[in-house]
Amino acid sequence: MNKARPVVVVTEGSDPLPLAWLKERAEVVEIAYDDPGLDQQLLRADGMVVRTYTKVTRAFLEKCPKLRVVGRGGVGIENIDVAACRARGVEVVFTPDANTLAVGDFVFGYILQLIRPWNFFKDAALAPAEFKRIRATVRGRQLNEMTIGILGMGRVGRRMGQIAANGFGMKVIYNDLLDVHSQFSFPATVVDKETLYRQSDILSIHVTMRAGNENMIGREQIALMKPDAVLINTSRGEVLDAPALADAIREKRLFGAALDVYWPEPPPADFPLLGFDNVLLTPHLAARTGTALQNMSWVVRDVMAVLEGRAAQFSAP
Repeated sequence: MNKARPVVVVTEGSDPLPLAWLKERAEVVEIAYDDPGLDQQLLRADGMVVRTYTKVTRAFLEKCPKLRVVGRGGVGIENIDVAACRARGVEVVFTPDANTLAVGDFVFGYILQLIRPWNFFKDAALAPAEFKRIRATVRGRQLNEMTIGILGMGRVGRRMGQIAANGFGMKVIYNDLLDVHSQFSFPATVVDKETLYRQSDILSIHVTMRAGNENMIGREQIALMKPDAVLINTSRGEVLDAPALADAIREKRLFGAALDVYWPEPPPADFPLLGFDNVLLTPHLAARTGTALQNMSWVVRDVMAVLEGRAAQFSAP
């Protein structure tokens, strides 16, 4: 008699190729994380594949009596109570390398748009006088003359440092909880947080969402920054005090900002950073390349490894 295939519940979108691979090996139930019928399917689930919006809490796990593994297609695992999973014998796997290159590209797109703005006309040609006025008055800045400060030197932070130093000749300074300098292939200087904020021409945030990181960039930290500095957040919305940042932009105590993440997400209609010409806002797109999305969806390999009694490549720390 053939052994019954494991049941894997997929609650958020997956790339077709990894999903097809999974369907060859398991019974796959595709159901949205907010579907009223999800609880019924959780009773059968041996494994789960989630992304950003499925909250795997202690209460959620109570609905999953057979669950053995949760696969997070992505880097951050703050939507999963890892301790509660471990207490129930549920392994958590994820894809820490999936979107590193995509996010690095995206952040430098932000940087270039802020220091060398280029979107001056797209719907109609400029009048000759306006064309000449813009050309005569706009003065950009060169990256090789700037210092980038990286808060959080994980995979994306290191990629940012590599591009900045080796690609653009920037000075790189950073702050991280860990001693990670030996892992670098580029020149970088570790500094304390206050020095990071004071010296950065561009401050790029790449921290994880952990206890104590809420509003870690607030009024006090922003007040230390240069008035011509740029702040970029592609990590998690909770780490940044958005009203404080809006006040600094409005009062010209900071040159500009770019945000791809928010708290709450999506941002409300009265989000304080709306309406500024020197603030770029995007709807959580930094990791949204075809390659990165497929890489994240390949978390199914580790899901099946656990279900088949093999060691996963990337288990949650």
